[in-house]
Amino acid sequence: MIPQDSTLRVVRPTDNVPQIAAMYRQALGFDLLKQFDDYQGFDGVVLGHKQHPYHIEFVHKIGSEVGQAPSHEHLLVFYVDCSQAWERACRNMIDAGFSVVESSNPYWEQVGKTFEDLDGYRVVLQNRDWER
Repeated sequence: MIPQDSTLRVVRPTDNVPQIAAMYRQALGFDLLKQFDDYQGFDGVVLGHKQHPYHIEFVHKIGSEVGQAPSHEHLLVFYVDCSQAWERACRNMIDAGFSVVESSNPYWEQVGKTFEDLDGYRVVLQNRDWER
């Protein structure tokens, strides 16, 4: 078992590091934790909050092309139980350039909204507490 205080980092490739970083920082209020240019052939950023045990890293391998998301089921899901905070978060997503899309899984549509970034990857904001 890994230690319970471990930090999770989700890494996603992109051809648009600066634009994607700006979208996620504006929409979700993430801090820029780290940025690197041509580090062993990769450019990238690490976003998150210093006090949260998760980060999102966006990377681009120099000289390669990633293209669009491989499917609509590549999701980041955030549970926001306060309705006012959820509505504000949804507005922030749109203001940051995310598109509202219909989820391919109807579960996410029950009390949530699905947003797509310019790479075709999706973020779901659920208006409920995570059910344990």
